[in-house]
Amino acid sequence: MDKEKYFIKELSYIKDARILENSKKMINMIPDYFFIVPASSTGKYHPGFAQGDGGLLRHTKAAVRIAYEILSDECLCTGYSDIDKDLVIIGLIMHDSLKYGLVKGKYTLVNHPILAANLIRDNKDKLTLTEEELNLLTGMIETHMGPFNKDFDGNVMMPLPKNKYEKFVHMCDLLASKKFLDIKFSNNEIVE
Repeated sequence: MDKEKYFIKELSYIKDARILENSKKMINMIPDYFFIVPASSTGKYHPGFAQGDGGLLRHTKAAVRIAYEILSDECLCTGYSDIDKDLVIIGLIMHDSLKYGLVKGKYTLVNHPILAANLIRDNKDKLTLTEEELNLLTGMIETHMGPFNKDFDGNVMMPLPKNKYEKFVHMCDLLASKKFLDIKFSNNEIVE
């Protein structure tokens, strides 16, 4: 499966050639099921465009596009380097990459942010990220759930976002999951 083809537009947002190459390697780590499952196993927590076949892919694309638009606004995102912005983009591409597990299970896994971050950590020898970049990226992924970081028994499963990058990724994911936002798609691509 050519997984990069699903993210041609999103990869075009990444400016640094080294981060782009690392991003392609990470995308190829995503399980095949990611590209065909809905964003929510129950249908309760995501808008219509994120339901059905390819819904998780469309949710991810929506979150990345929200990030891209905000990061492109000079008034909103001062203090973000191009590398920071690139890491936010790949962080959002990867944030739900193991939503149903490394091998697809029936339901969303509560700890999927930790699993996705660990997938990257476990493959760091295949990447050329600095330790700082790796920590920033995996931190954004494992905190993307924000206050929705507990299991059904109320046990804390993931840390809360602490820095501006982690909070930014959480914000973009949160917005992409809101039912009142209706993003139009055609063939799994956002309609301009």
